[in-house]
Amino acid sequence: MQIVFLALVLAFALINQTHAGCDNQCSGHGTCLIDDVCKCFDNWGVGLSHISGDCSERICPYELAWIDTPNKKGAFHKYAECAGRGICNRETAECACFDGYEGKACQRTSCPNDCSGHGTCEFINDMAYDDTWDDAQLINFMKGSTKFRYSNWDNNKVRGCVCDATYGDVDCSKRMCPYGTDVLDTRDNLVMHQKYQVQNLIFKPNVHSQFLDPIAGAGGTKTFALTFKSRLNETFTTVPIVFEYGQSTLHELVNDIQLALLSLPNRVIDGVTVAANLVGGSSINDLMVNITFTGNNVQGHQHLLVVEDYECGDGCTPKITGLDLQTRYSAAHSNVTELTLADFNSYECGRRGKCDYTTGLCTCFTGYTGDNCNTLTTLV
Repeated sequence: MQIVFLALVLAFALINQTHAGCDNQCSGHGTCLIDDVCKCFDNWGVGLSHISGDCSERICPYELAWIDTPNKKGAFHKYAECAGRGICNRETAECACFDGYEGKACQRTSCPNDCSGHGTCEFINDMAYDDTWDDAQLINFMKGSTKFRYSNWDNNKVRGCVCDATYGDVDCSKRMCPYGTDVLDTRDNLVMHQKYQVQNLIFKPNVHSQFLDPIAGAGGTKTFALTFKSRLNETFTTVPIVFEYGQSTLHELVNDIQLALLSLPNRVIDGVTVAANLVGGSSINDLMVNITFTGNNVQGHQHLLVVEDYECGDGCTPKITGLDLQTRYSAAHSNVTELTLADFNSYECGRRGKCDYTTGLCTCFTGYTGDNCNTLTTLV
C-alpha cells in the first residue's frame, strides 16, 4: 500500500512539473502547449511585441495607423495598437489617446473646442466639397461646377467642424459678419456693362412618368420650392410655387418665383429678376429659368439654389406636391448651374470695415456705412 501511495505522489508531482513548464501557468489567460509555450487567449499577451509570454497583459484595440513605416512591399497605414496615437493601459486594455485624438483605438481626430457649441463634428467624407471649376468648363465657357466625393484611407478618421449658420472659424467660435461688394472696386473693362450673377435652372420632364398630365397647358397643379443659402450659411426655403408649364403661362411662373425669393425673411434676397422659356424640338420641352441676383445683399458669387422637387406632405414644410423631374443629368452636373459670373465681389464687411466676431456686426471705416459697409457716404 505504501508503494502504491508513493507512486501516486510521484505521478502527481510529474503532472505538476509538466504544467509548471509554462510561465505562471499562462496566468489563466491561455493554454500551455507541449513545448512549454503559452497560446494566449484573444487580446492577451506580453510586452510591446505581444509575444505570448505568460499571457499576463491585456492588448488594446487596433486601428489603421496614422503614421507608420512602409513594409518591403511599400504598404503603409497598417493596423496598429491605438492607431499609433495613444498609450495602451495593459491592465484595462484601454487606450490613453494623445491630445487631438479619440475613440476606443484613437482612430479618429477630435474637433477643436468641440466646435464651441455652435457646430457639429463631422468626418471629412461627410463634408461636401465647394463648387470646383474644371478645365473643360473654363475652356468652353460653361459656367458650371463639379462636386467630388472624398474617398481615401483617412475617411471616417479625420474630422472637422461644420459650423451653424452665422458662425465660423475652425472651432466655430466666431460670429460671421455680413458680406458685400467693395463699392470702390474697379473692373478691368469699364466699357462693358457690369454683370450680375445669373443662375440657370433646368426643369426636365421625366418622359416615363405622368409628369405632363397634371400640368399640361395653362394652370398647373404641381408645386415646388426653392432653397437659398446665404453667405452666412443661413438656409431659407420659399413658399410653394405653382409650376406653370404652358407657354402662355410662363409669365405667371416668372412672377411667382420672383415674389417667392423676394419674400424670404430678413431681406436676404433684396433684388432679383427672373426669366423663363421652353427649349427643345420635341413635344416635351425643357423649361429653363434664369435667375439674376441684383440686390445689394446678394452681390458677387452666391451659393447655387436648390430645387425642392420631392413631395412634402403632412408634417413637412413647405407643403408641396413635388415634380416628376430628371433632376440630374449625371453625377457631376446638377440641374442648377452658374450661367454668368458676377463682376461684383463679395467681401466680409465689404472690405471697408472690420468684423466684430463677438457680435457679428461690422465696424465701418470712415466714409462708409451699412450692414456690410458698402454704402459710400463721403468721397475720399
